[in-house]
Amino acid sequence: MNTTQSPKQVRRRTGGRSARVREAVLSAAIGALAEVGPRGVTMNEIARRAGVHATSIQRRWGSVEAVLLDAMLAYSDEELPIPDTGNLRGDLVAFAGLLVKYLTSPRGAALTRAMAVSEDDPVLADGRAQFWQARFQAARVLIDRAVERHELPADANAELALEQLVAPLHFRHLLTRQPIDDASIEWTVDLIVRGLGG
Repeated sequence: MNTTQSPKQVRRRTGGRSARVREAVLSAAIGALAEVGPRGVTMNEIARRAGVHATSIQRRWGSVEAVLLDAMLAYSDEELPIPDTGNLRGDLVAFAGLLVKYLTSPRGAALTRAMAVSEDDPVLADGRAQFWQARFQAARVLIDRAVERHELPADANAELALEQLVAPLHFRHLLTRQPIDDASIEWTVDLIVRGLGG
């Protein structure tokens, strides 16, 4: 991963032809990642799928890892928007429901498996850390809003709360392969809310 670029720099918004090229490249990268995993994706393969020159991708992103990070963040933003139901419990239940839908969709399941089974090296580990940090920053608004509404104390641990929500869903999907129903989501959310003091 190009550690000189932050997720915000990698994900800069543009318009016109540049936006269409970006969308094609990110879609191609997600497709390749789902099919062959992070170690199997090359700049040439992304270019072939997107119908653009590899040099154009290289110039804009700098590395395959930067393309994959941008693609994963954009796809996650699209598939996992941050809900606003007006209360913490509703927000967490809605967010967990979106995550389950993502995990059980063909592409979401393939991406999750690909990222979970890929071997770690410094570049992949850095990319994974950047991805989760960006996703955490996006999702922590669920906890921040609850603090502002006085549903939670000011010292509520947002990172731990979100880990406690996401981890059981990934565990059931990836490891035990058990279905995740509404009742198990609500039970998990209620446990988290009680633990946070809400």
